[in-house]
Amino acid sequence: MNTEARAPLNVDVSPDQLPAIGPDDPAYRVFIDSLDYLPAQDLARVEEAFVFSERCHRGQKRISGEPYITHPLAVAGALAEWKMDAVAIMAALLHDTIEDTGATKEELARRFGKPVANLVEGLSKLDRLEFASQHEAQAENFRKMLLAMARDIRVILIKLTDRLHNMQTLGSMRPDKRRRIARETLEIYAPIANRLGLNTLFRELQDLAFKSIYPHRYDVLERTVKSVRGNRKEMVQKILSSLSEKLAQAGVNAEVFGRQKTLYSIYRKMIEKHLSFSQVLDIYGFRIIVETDAACYLALGALHALYKPLPGKFKDYLAIPKVNGYQSLHTTLIGPYGTPIEIQIRTRDQHRLAQEGVASHWLYKETGKFSDDLHDKTTKWLESLVEMQSMSGDSSEFYELAKVDLFPDEVFVFSPKGKIFTLPRGSTAVDFAYAVHTDIGNRCVAARINRDFAPLRTELQNGDQIEIITAVIPNPNPAWLKFVRSGRTRSKIRHFLRSAHHESSAALGKRLLSSELARYGQRLQDVPEAEWGRILSASGTQAEGQILSQIGTGQRPATDVAVELLGIDPTQALPTAAREPVMINGADGVAVHLSTCCQPIPGDPIVGSLDAKRGLIVHTHDCLRIRRQLGHDAQKWVDVEWAPDINGQFDVRIRVEIRNQRGVLAKISSAIAEAESDIVHISMDDLGGMYTTLFFTLQVRDRKHLARVMRNIRHLPEVSRIARIRESEEKPL
Repeated sequence: MNTEARAPLNVDVSPDQLPAIGPDDPAYRVFIDSLDYLPAQDLARVEEAFVFSERCHRGQKRISGEPYITHPLAVAGALAEWKMDAVAIMAALLHDTIEDTGATKEELARRFGKPVANLVEGLSKLDRLEFASQHEAQAENFRKMLLAMARDIRVILIKLTDRLHNMQTLGSMRPDKRRRIARETLEIYAPIANRLGLNTLFRELQDLAFKSIYPHRYDVLERTVKSVRGNRKEMVQKILSSLSEKLAQAGVNAEVFGRQKTLYSIYRKMIEKHLSFSQVLDIYGFRIIVETDAACYLALGALHALYKPLPGKFKDYLAIPKVNGYQSLHTTLIGPYGTPIEIQIRTRDQHRLAQEGVASHWLYKETGKFSDDLHDKTTKWLESLVEMQSMSGDSSEFYELAKVDLFPDEVFVFSPKGKIFTLPRGSTAVDFAYAVHTDIGNRCVAARINRDFAPLRTELQNGDQIEIITAVIPNPNPAWLKFVRSGRTRSKIRHFLRSAHHESSAALGKRLLSSELARYGQRLQDVPEAEWGRILSASGTQAEGQILSQIGTGQRPATDVAVELLGIDPTQALPTAAREPVMINGADGVAVHLSTCCQPIPGDPIVGSLDAKRGLIVHTHDCLRIRRQLGHDAQKWVDVEWAPDINGQFDVRIRVEIRNQRGVLAKISSAIAEAESDIVHISMDDLGGMYTTLFFTLQVRDRKHLARVMRNIRHLPEVSRIARIRESEEKPL
């Protein structure tokens, strides 16, 4: 948990050693006094946990020279401000004992109960594991933290307060380590705090990270803001007075106060909008706290009558709360001297929730539904993280996907039945489809946005109504990964593609192995289970499907697996029959692909090449790209033939040289249509003078169909030459 290096220390310390902090220490007394909300029995258990933690860490010091026990005491003290329960407080006091001392989970469970021990274990770093890189270690620790957090939300609350205290005491560390920890805080921990609605903690973590990453910029900005504060004090007071007076006239009972923007938020605005400090006029905002939701809207109307609102700057998070439970009205007004004034209007309960977020589940349990609703929403979000993790290929992928979903800029969109969906800003119709249901996303083929058809990659705007049109068979497009925004959507698409690739590769591998066994007069279904068991045991795999998938992707030659299954010596036993070619029905699933370099179509002589990532790639036998490779790695090449009953449309490229005359392109298009072919793409190479070369990508059924299309075009008097393109040579139009 802590970022400072210490030597491990055994729990059994000598009784003659004096405690670093005793019962009479002022820091300890302040901590105990802050727990006055706990029953006496729970308070006694917390005191026992402190004594145990102090003994475990006795003799250890932080880099700053302070006794190490000051760290868990500070973390527990921060949790006490949220009025967390005794289990969380004890876990905070003990959170480094498993990781850094001789204490064990079993001992903690025996002394303090299983819930405390489970929390401490969830908070402990991965130990005795080696990683190839710092990024890999960070990704795995992040995965473990979020999964522990999904089991118990208190894990992340303790972790965040632990990180806060570490950030507050970074000064003694080396600058490079300080910056690394600060960047991690800014990228991971601050967004998590924001996602959980812990606004106060979120802002403090941001400012502390900013100070550690850019200390000089922080100091300059801090001094400048202090100087400006004095210059603008009179103006701020004038605005406060006018706001209070106007609200009183409107009969709204409200508390009005100014708030200074954090240094990091000012810095971000300067960077993102390329502004100098003097151009950032709204370094002050104003918050208005009222009693009811209705009073929020009354206050809004009164203030819009006082100062003119800035168009496009009003946001109603009262009617549609943010995903972290935040509720408030936001508006920007043009105040005195043309100064923009940012206003937030909310009730007292909403204000408490905005500041403390999910921690308010413990802090304000008695006040009603706000904290419970947020706790339920947070639980659902954590469940979605667990689902995302189960679909991710590894920790690094999960780390990158989850980071995307931690930044809560949102759009609010509607289903045709009026249900509201909250999505990350920049989300597309595909993101919406997966938000409705995974199966809807997998079968998505088109979308209507506000009743009009729109591309699936269209970015959604607030208030859009989206209707998804689906196909019968699920078939997510890998190209979607280039534009979807949600990490959850991305993980679901990747999971489907991985599963589909495995299944398709296994089916192809089964065909290849059957063909190879047939050479020895054997059938795959007749192979005894014992032989499969022997191969699985020798290879360390768990299922026949894995072996077949490896054959289908070229990782294991079908010949080798066949002789292993039959238990024969390949140098002695000769096959009794020729190898049967694999039948090609076109692009079969995700394991058979028609090469884009030579674009084979039915009727072309073809050859197949096994690729570990894509499966079986089909080329024409005279493809220039493979001609030099045919003599190498013979086991990668597969005899393939077109299936006799193949039916479909196949892309093919042709080059047409024409004499420049008006209407010639229309004539060629008409000739192509008369031959029952479709134009997929067209480009042009203007040679200048009398001739132009046109490049078409057409869809045809087979080689005979292509010949008919080319014959129709060749008969046009304006066409001087026509040929099929074997390698890509189109130029942009």
